[in-house]
Amino acid sequence: MSYSNEHTDVLNDKDASSIQFLNRDGSILAFNDRVLELATRPEMPLLERLRFLCIVSSNLDEFFEVRAEPHLSAAKSDSEGESDAANAFRALSASAHDIVERQYQLFNDTLMPEFARHGIYLLSQSERDTAQRRWVKAYFLREVRPLLIPVGLDPSHPFPMVANKSLNFIVRLGGKDAFGRANDIAIVKVPRVLPRVIQIPDKSGDSRSLFVSLSSVVRAHITDLFPGRDVLQFSQFRVTRHSDLAVDEEDVLNLRTALRAGLEQRHFGQAVRLEISSGCSTYLANFLQQQFQLPLDAIYRVNGPVNLVRFTQLVDLIKAPNLLFPPYKPSFPTQLLDADSLFEKIKKGDVCIHQPFESFDGVLAFLREAVNDPNVLAIKQTIYRTGTDSELMVLLREAVRRGKEVTVVVELKARFDEEANINWAEMLESIGAQVVYGVVGLKTHAKMLLVTRREGKQLKRYAHLSTGNYNPKTARLYTDVSYLTANPMLTLDVENIFFHLASQSRLPKLRQLVLAPLQLHRKMVEMIEALGTAAASGKETRLIAKMNALTDEGLMRALIKAGQQGVQIDLIVRGACMLPAQVPGLTDNIRVRSIIGRFLEHTRVFYFRMGEEETLYLSSADWMNRNMFGRIELAWPVTDPVIRQRIIDECLVAYLHDTQDAWDLQADGTYKRTVVQARSRKQSAQVALMARYSAEPKVVAVKSSRAGPKSVESAKPAASH
Repeated sequence: MSYSNEHTDVLNDKDASSIQFLNRDGSILAFNDRVLELATRPEMPLLERLRFLCIVSSNLDEFFEVRAEPHLSAAKSDSEGESDAANAFRALSASAHDIVERQYQLFNDTLMPEFARHGIYLLSQSERDTAQRRWVKAYFLREVRPLLIPVGLDPSHPFPMVANKSLNFIVRLGGKDAFGRANDIAIVKVPRVLPRVIQIPDKSGDSRSLFVSLSSVVRAHITDLFPGRDVLQFSQFRVTRHSDLAVDEEDVLNLRTALRAGLEQRHFGQAVRLEISSGCSTYLANFLQQQFQLPLDAIYRVNGPVNLVRFTQLVDLIKAPNLLFPPYKPSFPTQLLDADSLFEKIKKGDVCIHQPFESFDGVLAFLREAVNDPNVLAIKQTIYRTGTDSELMVLLREAVRRGKEVTVVVELKARFDEEANINWAEMLESIGAQVVYGVVGLKTHAKMLLVTRREGKQLKRYAHLSTGNYNPKTARLYTDVSYLTANPMLTLDVENIFFHLASQSRLPKLRQLVLAPLQLHRKMVEMIEALGTAAASGKETRLIAKMNALTDEGLMRALIKAGQQGVQIDLIVRGACMLPAQVPGLTDNIRVRSIIGRFLEHTRVFYFRMGEEETLYLSSADWMNRNMFGRIELAWPVTDPVIRQRIIDECLVAYLHDTQDAWDLQADGTYKRTVVQARSRKQSAQVALMARYSAEPKVVAVKSSRAGPKSVESAKPAASH
């Protein structure tokens, strides 16, 4: 059995096959537009509005680091600027420029005045009084100046290597240097170790909170860096570089060593975006543009700090709980509350944990019990994103210390987590754990944990599967479903997959798990096609799928055909979706909505109903080509009817009834916020689930559907604009 990137076009219908899919990168930017809208809502707590604004900046950074280079290279290779690639680059640039412009308008014209009304001020140099300027100067001389080394450019001092996303200043100087030369350009690199937001003491006694940005501190004292020279012009700047690591796994002897070497160069890849101050002179802007060899569309003039993403520090510095979301304390998983032993509890039936509404502590408790139980002989786990400070990894280390067989499949190529994963791999390997790196050419994105325990004369397996990562921090912010099971067929499948990944041997036939890249795409297409055939024969059918992104053409064409055959399809897609919905005559039966709220929607749930028969899968995979053919991914069926109904109610029905955080995709490819019907109250799935599972319960409840095969029939999305 071989891994293949090939898949079949499942749609031959002339009209449907000619449908034009939405642009993927445009759809990613549209998602960030929806996140930015959260920051504009007056009812949102003020610090949370700032946080969402910074999240947009962080998302745009990643977009440019990962997605921009092919567009930029194609556009630069077109000298006439009239090719499709050049037009696509200009269109994406226009969308990105529009988002950035609205970000800074919101920051300057709305958020900063709102902060001032609450006694919180970000003071520019002109707004500081004499005492404040004296304090800032002392701070500059004590904390900042010793770390700055201006570099004057000349033939022996070429333009320095400027790291990805670092804060820098370019300065135009008058006069002559110490050696009598008239070199007029200098670069000042600002170290990352310095905080980007600094609180200054307020002597007025009125309890104001006063802050200055690091860029403002440097700007106010930049002349001090060039004694004897005239500072004629200056501007802050920040360059974003292509940062997607490319390592030919077939051509390296040690992937870990190759990746560590690649990480050293990541900060100095090809420039793809340049941010400069809005007041930057044409002379300095042209100099930087030529230095980084960027087209004009890749230059972003911003009215404020170029490193806006770092203003999340302000959220942490301001001590004003009333300007944050009310604290939410999740309950310990409901199904585990009365369990003396988690093994005994799981043995009686599967356990579902709905994060972050229920605490990730349930997963940690499962692993902790396994580590401390002398009857547990072996623990196997996949590691994709655990973070740099993880209790889970500490537990695995303790398991090794206690003599258990620990096998860890570490994904070294988890984007932007490579260094943390390399460090964890080296630590575990050094103490005797078996560390493997999966299959060459494929990322191991599946989330699974297997515990083997001696019970009498038998070995019993227990497994944890999840739609999200083993990261306690993101588990408080991302919605995901964790699944604990002792199902013999399911746990045997997990064991066989671990054996397959470690040994590279042929995979036995799986009984319940569905694995990418071997079967998952084909299985999903077959299930969609079966619904289409049933609908065409007059059966009642329904398909609801919740995921982060939908970009795989084979699956989209299967959905279009099924919709044309009469299947009622609802897709809850948080981010990029290339499938146009509600196009007359083509996708009338397909509705797409995106939920953007307090938590990041991350759950993958696939529901199929044909007549009286319901099937529901949970998965680690989005419906993207890379997930289906370039990664090790899992999907598993939920066969327990009570748990299945709970997931239907909480992960699907509640979100189809959401009228507060929902956006509906229109036939023209734009998203519109859902409209609340007259005399109806706004409903938020996340708020309702928080109320249901809070450690301090409130009266609000999730809208539940009745159990049974028609359980989602009434779950029609609300009308959009």
